[in-house]
Amino acid sequence: MQYDTALSMVRAALVRLGCVALCAAIAMSAANAAEKRATWINPVDIDYKYDFTLEHQGVSFRTGADPAVVLHKDAYYLFMTKADGYWRSSDLVRWHFIPAIRWPFEGNVAPAAVSDGNKLYIMQSSFGPRPLLSTTNPASGTLDFEERMMEKLPDSVPAGQEDRVGKGQIPPGPWDPDLFRDDDGRWYLYWGSSNLYPIYGIEVDPSKHWSYIGKPAPLFLAHPDLHGWERFGQDHRSEQTRPYAEGSWMTKHDGHYYLQYAAPGTEYNVYANGVYVGDSPLGPFTYAPYNPISYRPGGYATGAGHGSTFQDRHGNWWNTGTTWIGNNWNFERRIVQYPAGFTADGQMYASTRFGDFPHWAATSRVSNPDDLFTGWMLLSYHKPVTASSTRAGFEAKNVTDEDPHTFWVAARNAAGETLTVDLGAVMTVRAVQVNFADYQSTLFGDNSEIWTAFNLLGSKDGKHWIALGVVPATEHRDRPNAYVPFPVAARVRYVRYDHIHAGAANLAISDMRVFGKADGKLPLTPQIVDAAHEADSRNAVIRWTAIPGAIGYNIRWGLRPDRLYQTHQVWAGSDPIVELRALTAGQSYWVAIEAFNETGVSELSRPILMR
Repeated sequence: MQYDTALSMVRAALVRLGCVALCAAIAMSAANAAEKRATWINPVDIDYKYDFTLEHQGVSFRTGADPAVVLHKDAYYLFMTKADGYWRSSDLVRWHFIPAIRWPFEGNVAPAAVSDGNKLYIMQSSFGPRPLLSTTNPASGTLDFEERMMEKLPDSVPAGQEDRVGKGQIPPGPWDPDLFRDDDGRWYLYWGSSNLYPIYGIEVDPSKHWSYIGKPAPLFLAHPDLHGWERFGQDHRSEQTRPYAEGSWMTKHDGHYYLQYAAPGTEYNVYANGVYVGDSPLGPFTYAPYNPISYRPGGYATGAGHGSTFQDRHGNWWNTGTTWIGNNWNFERRIVQYPAGFTADGQMYASTRFGDFPHWAATSRVSNPDDLFTGWMLLSYHKPVTASSTRAGFEAKNVTDEDPHTFWVAARNAAGETLTVDLGAVMTVRAVQVNFADYQSTLFGDNSEIWTAFNLLGSKDGKHWIALGVVPATEHRDRPNAYVPFPVAARVRYVRYDHIHAGAANLAISDMRVFGKADGKLPLTPQIVDAAHEADSRNAVIRWTAIPGAIGYNIRWGLRPDRLYQTHQVWAGSDPIVELRALTAGQSYWVAIEAFNETGVSELSRPILMR
């Protein structure tokens, strides 16, 4: 943003509100602010696009899903479902949208992307032959057709005739494709999105117009009878529907091939990424006992499935995925990213602990993903809120309930509308995330009015206000999940959203999330009272001692006491008990627990072996 322009806008807003002081943080120079280490948060703060394919049904919403992130030369490129272009970043924090020529065709869904160091290749999901695109300069937005369309899959059936599939035939595709180039220069295609058919793989030859070599190899199916996390439904509680195995992505590490996939379905909080491991690109593959690798059933941004795994320029691994909203349509979603890695003996993992709290940008090699967590805690959970106006049935209290499915709607979408969160005491505030909702937005595709602008103000007494941060009108881009870290921390009790502009028909906000630190002591360490498998060993019940003053708990579990990579976040207030339904039948697990509140995080309890 342009610092002087932003500062002048904040001053003007404060004059309008009768304020008498500007925050010292805004007075600091732009150069000093730039020296501060950058932070990011999930859902990823990009200008998600309005879905134009449902205009005939009058359903209007912003969405993004199935991210494919590729490091190409000096930058990262993000491709996703439902976008008329793609995004570029130099730091995995700030993303710039690139309108693309020739992309997408027919409304892009679940694309594949891969770089060979010279060219970046992009491929869409399809039910039949489609062109591959490539570019040596993706920053330009100009994509070239490859020499020939990828041909029809051998032994596949025409679209619309899947019910006639016989032995030895596969559904039309490739849907949810992934392109992989091995170290020896050979190329492979993986695909599949079905609750009946497996993930497939085949070798392809780019020197012969991307022709197929041999026939598709069926690689694996979902097995919810063995893998608890693959079961369908909210919290894995709908076993009547077979889960989907979809969204394949291949990663090679230390001579092993990690073929990732998503299950059970994108429209649930338990959407996750798993992996099979093999010693060759087409297997055979073995199910990893530590699955799922990326899993987040609790918190604000729930779900982590169908994404990509890549290494940044510092050598750090990342796993991306999809979080679910589903207010307007089942497939209303957003993008998430998590630090990931491999242990010395080859275990793949991703860290979703505090996965929707602020994290530091990685500026060097990071040995422990927990080191990227800023320690800035959620200060706004269930705090009282006042609004300048409210549409009946959409109360202001919805913006602090940590639920993307509830939201506040102002009586009008006009400058000057406000939301004010009372933190209950003066606290150290460092960042705010404003998550907008689409309520009868009546927008489809892009237009020049789809941009976001607002001020953030703070006060100790509710009377005298200072400027905290701004999303300026001069930025002129949409910020559906706007994240605003402050140049310096502020000591305030009240945090106010001061509206300037939102492109939709209505001003609707699902959650206004305030981060920082409260004064006081860290919560005590909870102790696990019992951790036991049920008769169905895919499930286990965990009980612990409740901690006074805690606002939530992280149940952490894994195959070893020093590898508690999985996290299930739960809010305090209910009985201190949770049922884990994501376990692999017959597998032993260790579990521990930590409490958190507005001051920070307790020590982790002693890990115990589930009996």
